[in-house]
Amino acid sequence: MKKSSAVIWLVVMLALLAGGIYSAMYGLDEQGTGSAASIKQGLDLAGGVSITYQAVGDETPDKEDMADTVYKLQKRVEGYSTEAIVYSEGADRINIEIPGVSDANSILEDLGKPGSLYFIRQTGTDGNVNYVFAGYDDNGEPVYILTKEVDKLLADGDMLLTGTDVADAQAGAVKDSMGNQQFVVSLNFTPEGTQKFADATQHAYDNGETIAIYYDGEIASAPKVNEPILNGQAQISGDFEYEEAERLASTIRIGGLKLELEELRSNVVGAQLGQTAISTSLKAAAIGFAIVAVLMIIIYLLPGVASVIALGIYTVLVILLLSGFNITLTLPGIAGIILSIGMAVDADVIIFARIREEIADGATVGDAIETGFKKALSAIIDGNITTLIAALVLGIMGTGSVKGFAQTLGLGIVVSMFTALVITKLILKSLYTLGLKSEKLYGRAKERKSVEFLSGRKVFFAISLIAILSGFVFMGINKAGGKDILNYSMEFKGGTSTTVTFNEDLSLDRIDAEVVPVIGSVIGSGQIQCQKVQGTNEVVIKTMTLDVAEREAMNEALVSNFGVDKEKITAETISSTISSEMKRDAIIAVIVATICMLIYIWFRFKDIRFAASSVLALVHDVLVVLAFYAIARITVGNTFIACMLTIVGYSINATIVIFDRVRENLKFMRNRDTLESMVNRSINQTLSRSIFTSLTTFIMVAALYILGVTSIREFALPLMVGIVCGTYSSVCLTGAMWFVFRTKFKSKEK
Repeated sequence: MKKSSAVIWLVVMLALLAGGIYSAMYGLDEQGTGSAASIKQGLDLAGGVSITYQAVGDETPDKEDMADTVYKLQKRVEGYSTEAIVYSEGADRINIEIPGVSDANSILEDLGKPGSLYFIRQTGTDGNVNYVFAGYDDNGEPVYILTKEVDKLLADGDMLLTGTDVADAQAGAVKDSMGNQQFVVSLNFTPEGTQKFADATQHAYDNGETIAIYYDGEIASAPKVNEPILNGQAQISGDFEYEEAERLASTIRIGGLKLELEELRSNVVGAQLGQTAISTSLKAAAIGFAIVAVLMIIIYLLPGVASVIALGIYTVLVILLLSGFNITLTLPGIAGIILSIGMAVDADVIIFARIREEIADGATVGDAIETGFKKALSAIIDGNITTLIAALVLGIMGTGSVKGFAQTLGLGIVVSMFTALVITKLILKSLYTLGLKSEKLYGRAKERKSVEFLSGRKVFFAISLIAILSGFVFMGINKAGGKDILNYSMEFKGGTSTTVTFNEDLSLDRIDAEVVPVIGSVIGSGQIQCQKVQGTNEVVIKTMTLDVAEREAMNEALVSNFGVDKEKITAETISSTISSEMKRDAIIAVIVATICMLIYIWFRFKDIRFAASSVLALVHDVLVVLAFYAIARITVGNTFIACMLTIVGYSINATIVIFDRVRENLKFMRNRDTLESMVNRSINQTLSRSIFTSLTTFIMVAALYILGVTSIREFALPLMVGIVCGTYSSVCLTGAMWFVFRTKFKSKEK
């Protein structure tokens, strides 16, 4: 690299950092686009729209129908935000809460009337007994308005199917006869719907009729029947843009609910966490970042300076991309960012350790920089891609907070790889080219006394087994004592939603400081969520399920302490926001992600024993943290899933780094080496990386724990346990497990 190029690159990097900081603070335009404030925030951070639907009809809906409707609505509203939640209220009502929006009417208009989809026989093209021609839409398509009542259509036999006969509807792309891509909506019918649709399409084909899809008062689509469709799978084609096809597919899905719903009320609600919680979290992140920056510079000298600049660029790039991709940020999303920051630091630490090793082996600083990046590449790529695979699977298969976590984690991983392998390298080579070539500025790896980790493997295995079994023992003790095995929150168990009208407009910080302690002392629980209803003095207070006596005691406390009108206090039982289907989806997604990671590690390391050891370490870390939840009775809520997923990603990345060194040393084993000594050497060579990366990530989370409010502490504490556990398993267990597998289950290779 020439000196002129080095100067240009440094100026570009510093300008990028300065411009990124300005953008993060003020945005790219007058609307603040690209700023931290423009990032869409979840219900816990910013609030949103709350809509309550009631089932149509005089009879109480079946519980299974309610659960099915809640799940399908959950899938539908995730189109607005991955953090949208749906839950039942009472016996016949369903609540939808969508973060980051403030116009309830536009959401209601877009959602339409759930459960009001029908497939109706249409015998004419410009008007008939069922429809009246009403002009053309913006695309020049004719619009027909239904003139008969739905029950009359049913009686006349003109209603062919209802939305419940559709099992699924998805937008997709196919090739036409000319090889051109066109967007279609693919329908899959239920077994009963398959027969109905076969009869309907046969009749329509024989008589030249059209089957119109009628939804919420108007025709959504009127596709021509080109042939009888007998197998329960159909495609609606036309001159669709993808967004139009997706909108039609979504309309069919929501119209296919088992229950027909009507709007009962809609409100704009405030954040669940007050401004104090948000500001302290930002302060904690800034303090944590500053400590990490100082440590990087103290320990790694000039490369540490390059790393700090690159991490600063990483941070502003993540902010820009979160805003640009319209990703909803919540506490679980913050977990994904914390993990990706840890991995960004980790990549730099691996590189700098390699550079020091090369200098210690006699290489010049220039050669050491080049070789260090090359030798660190495989560990960085394997560690990041393994975690990225998990993020992709969770993003595709997960729902709710799992999907939100996966989005922020995936984004962070891609950006961290770019900043570590490109930005850090450019900065470091530029500084070197400009004359900063002294070995003292880069450091030299020192010979340290080797720790014989494998000799203590039986002790380590025993400690881990005791830790895991203690969790199951405490779960049994909790169960025997009449408690749940884990301290499940409202998100998992449901609870009571109480709406209180106060005599003044209380801020959420005042509610947290004054109202929440009063309620907590009455009901004996700290699991309390409060949301303000915008434009009113109403506050929605969600607690664990309260019996009649507890509700009465809480009402009396509110009256005596705050002078509220008891007649204006209403309460309803609400379901869990994490449905059984969402739990199932999350479990399946984690299992699939684990299998995919195992396959990738097996493929990259050409030895299934590496993959098996990695997955066992991952399972170990999850079970130990689960034991901590059981013993400490930490609340298991929405952030629990994100916490466990963070630990999974952290665990697998730490393991990959050690196994990468084992793989390298395995190729160059000297005759005097034993397999045990080689594994010990590999662990010791990566020990400083393991400790320092864990330390920097721990500092970030610890700052959140020290400065955060209660809900953030309950989120940060298990993460800190997971970080310590992940470091322990990667250093003390993974190499030992691989060694045992290698010696006990020898491959057929010669």
